[in-house]
Amino acid sequence: MDAWLSARGRLAEAAGLAPEKLELSEDDVRELLELARIAAHDSGERTNAPLLCYLVGRAQGGADLETLADAVRSSS
Repeated sequence: MDAWLSARGRLAEAAGLAPEKLELSEDDVRELLELARIAAHDSGERTNAPLLCYLVGRAQGGADLETLADAVRSSS
């Protein structure tokens, strides 16, 4: 994982979570990067990529990443 993701510990602390709760598997990384690609390319606006990933993160309490990714794909 990239060194800049060391902020994970600080994010976990700020959210009152164990750092392990914010770990990303290789599959999660691939999926999120694919969603970012879809958001940037399909909309024509690169700024939509981080915004979509943020929304996916917010929605993840109600569904798993694969379900959310399928929802994004079906709308593109």
